[in-house]
Amino acid sequence: MNSFTLWFSTGMEHILDFSGYDHILFVSLLVLTFPPSDWKKVLILITAFTVGHSISLALSVINSLHLNQGLIEFLIAFSILLSATYNLVFYKNPPKRGKSFLYLIVTFFGLIHGLGFSFLLRVMLGHEENILAPLLYFNLGLELGQIVIVSVVLLFSLLTIYLFKWPYQIFKLIPVCLIVIISLKMCIERLLQLFQSS
Repeated sequence: MNSFTLWFSTGMEHILDFSGYDHILFVSLLVLTFPPSDWKKVLILITAFTVGHSISLALSVINSLHLNQGLIEFLIAFSILLSATYNLVFYKNPPKRGKSFLYLIVTFFGLIHGLGFSFLLRVMLGHEENILAPLLYFNLGLELGQIVIVSVVLLFSLLTIYLFKWPYQIFKLIPVCLIVIISLKMCIERLLQLFQSS
């Protein structure tokens, strides 16, 4: 297996790994924030998230950024809970004002998720001197995995709306409520682990 295949497949598998489904939940929430007809706004959200996690992934791998892993895992879960709550509160329509702030927050959450991605990458890199190529390939794999999640959520949303004739706002409530419950459970579990390890 060549270097590109190894790091690219590792990045894609990492974001699509159902045992570490937190990133899948977050990307799904980004897709659900706006109806499919507002795909340009969804694209901006996804891009903001990508920019955020690419920056922190790069900084942490070159050892410019160090944070407690347990704290990062809690913050990832908390970012999902906040995003799900936002989607629940504004399930009919996101506020027309403050979209720039929303994109900024998503970029910040991307920074947090990038630190989560970096733990695996740093372990795999070990003492390897050339980190730029693995970092790039890993990130490209993450991006493809992200595109897969976006495509699946969009397709599922469109099919459900078409088959059941539900308004998008009503359909959106079901997955968002589920994610609120799951992320709340994740937050409690990770906070308890954080206290136990300190």
